[in-house]
Amino acid sequence: MSNNADILILTAGFGEGHNSAASNLHRALEPHATTLCVDPCALGAPFLNNRIRSFYRGITTHAPWLWRKIYLSTEKQDFSKDRLPMMRQPENKLRELINHHRPKVIVSTYPLYPYFLKRILQHGEASDSHRIPVITVVTDSIEINAAWRKAPTDYWLVTDQRTREALTRQGLPETQIIETGFPVHPHFAELTPVTADDDLNPFRILYFPTPKKPHVRRVSRELLEATDHHTTLTIVLGRNMKKLYSRAREIKVAYPGRVTIKGWSKKVPELLNQHHLVVGKAGGATVHESLAAACPMLIHHLVPGQEEGNLELLRHLHGGHLADTPGALSSHLREMLADNASAWRSMKRNLARNARPSAAHTAANFILSQLRKHEENQEDKH
Repeated sequence: MSNNADILILTAGFGEGHNSAASNLHRALEPHATTLCVDPCALGAPFLNNRIRSFYRGITTHAPWLWRKIYLSTEKQDFSKDRLPMMRQPENKLRELINHHRPKVIVSTYPLYPYFLKRILQHGEASDSHRIPVITVVTDSIEINAAWRKAPTDYWLVTDQRTREALTRQGLPETQIIETGFPVHPHFAELTPVTADDDLNPFRILYFPTPKKPHVRRVSRELLEATDHHTTLTIVLGRNMKKLYSRAREIKVAYPGRVTIKGWSKKVPELLNQHHLVVGKAGGATVHESLAAACPMLIHHLVPGQEEGNLELLRHLHGGHLADTPGALSSHLREMLADNASAWRSMKRNLARNARPSAAHTAANFILSQLRKHEENQEDKH
């Protein structure tokens, strides 16, 4: 049986956006082409990868000011020349994957892999790979880091028109920037969100907490006590189930009948479409999943640099607010629900006009068009 793959999707575990985009593209592409989704960092250096991922999660949660400095410092780096010792094994693994699977198209949701690919080609290895189209899926919005902008790629797939315009202003070729939307789970396209005319009885809030223990109780209480309007709260703990469950349980006991606790859920598309408001961090996956479900959002945690553009997009669409200080959540919630929730209904309609629940299919169709072109070119040469 052949090990060849038509499309090789590359991801990395530094933030949920990369993995989410990659896995959703894999779902959209799999029925149409042989597709393989891999993480060269995890495969090439598993121990070091886990340590770096833990460091990344810790610093973005507990010391975002320090992450901002690190993030801004990358603007001055030349990734085409720098070969960090920690990335040598992932780069070697990527070379091995290309030689083994001989893909016809490579899609990267992580900005460093295109630089690896260019170095692999320059060394004369993976000899067929110089004919392989490279497509980079940008998982951030509007404020795009230099690592993405300078990537040696054939195309950039971006989340929205404002991001496309921002990259064009910074000198990227307009014909190579393709606006597809963030590739959310294809299932979003099959779901029907709560409408702007809903009776809001009860007003259902979906809450994704960060690993900060004190925040679960503070944020939950603030949301449940913000207004006389009857509200219910669904807390999705995810990978923080063991760490945060006891504190979430306290809230459930204190507000009987109003709180639901979930661990890791595969039903996030359904949850977002069933709830009236989502409260979470400004990560690319969470923000764009909220947009896909036309679900207004309050952001309780923002990672400086990479997530600021996601907030800017949400504000531009009049679909959400930053609420990362005590009292801000309750203030925004009261404002949204005042006067028969007129502000919430307006936000809901704004998002519904801009929602892209089919973005994974849109991106997949573009990738498949490049696959067909590549195959036609190969046939012409033979």
